[in-house]
Amino acid sequence: MSAFELEAVVAGYGGRAVLHGVSLSIAANGSLAVVGPNGSGKSTLMKTAVGLVRPTSGRVLLEGGDVTRLDAPGRARRGLGYVPQEANVFRNMSVRENLKIGLEFVPGRVRASFAQRLSAMLELFPELEPKLGTLAGHLSGGQRQMVAMAAALMPAPSFLALDEPSAGLSPRNAALLFEVIGRVARYGVTLLMIEQNTRLGLGAADEGLVLVSGEVKAKGPAAGLLDDPQMRSLYLGSR
Repeated sequence: MSAFELEAVVAGYGGRAVLHGVSLSIAANGSLAVVGPNGSGKSTLMKTAVGLVRPTSGRVLLEGGDVTRLDAPGRARRGLGYVPQEANVFRNMSVRENLKIGLEFVPGRVRASFAQRLSAMLELFPELEPKLGTLAGHLSGGQRQMVAMAAALMPAPSFLALDEPSAGLSPRNAALLFEVIGRVARYGVTLLMIEQNTRLGLGAADEGLVLVSGEVKAKGPAAGLLDDPQMRSLYLGSR
């Protein structure tokens, strides 16, 4: 059984469809990167996955349960973690405080102690340990993304959605961040990632999906898509 699925999803805004029958599935503890040109519907796909946009038809399944009609807080209570592209940390609060909020404001999950979850996150993100007392607004963009991911993982979700994690980062910092995302993908959480940088996104995932004009143009092992000359030429750009 897949841990997360979209089944023939049609979704959009104001009666205008942006996604046209999109289907995808992610195996438990697997990772999927969704890539494609600007305007392809990637952001709408992410919003539909996490409950910010409700499909006009089709279904969203999380661990086999139909969550199509649940909003974002309802999906969070079912074990979905989400890191939005922007405004994903409290800049006037310390790293420690951001992580504590990540644990406290997801009711309905089995809650370990803050000390236990903090220890687990510092093992996954050792770069954050010397920054625990630092205001998140004083961190670099890549460090803030790590804080946002750690906060989303504090309540031990089964599924994590990352929206354009490299947005706004320099090429060097984006590459460093994706080394961290590779750790997250091996952490034991099912991962969905929407990413503008096709090389980094597909390089960090097990599976890939190419979205163009709201339709799935290709899907399969991420490495295979990245190495396919036709895919690179038509949709992904050069490596």
